[in-house]
Amino acid sequence: MTITKLILVLGCLVSIPLETKDAQVTPLVSKDLAEFPGKEGVMLVVEYPPGSADPIHRHNAHGFIYVLEGSIVMQVRGGKEVTLTPGQTFYEGPSDVHVVGRNASHTKPAKFVVFFVKDKGAPILVPAN
Repeated sequence: MTITKLILVLGCLVSIPLETKDAQVTPLVSKDLAEFPGKEGVMLVVEYPPGSADPIHRHNAHGFIYVLEGSIVMQVRGGKEVTLTPGQTFYEGPSDVHVVGRNASHTKPAKFVVFFVKDKGAPILVPAN
């Protein structure tokens, strides 16, 4: 291959945008918690494609995470970054800011279940700085 062709090929590769696919969120159940007026429980499944990562955010809820497949990296502000594998859990409190949430793999998907206890009608995810 000539130098000119090599430069053209490399130029094309550099100009291809590298996209990070968004997580797929599937709601499973939402239930008013009669014993806790104004609160609801919400359960969902999150699937991270390879290389997927969340923006910095908070949930304003108690969040309980259980990993089903693959491995995920989680961290709340002031906490340690942890890598979780199937069967492991993670907790986020209402005042925590989720600074790291991503698939640990760039080649394999990851899947986990999240159960939230939150204010009824409040958004699941709130962007944070």
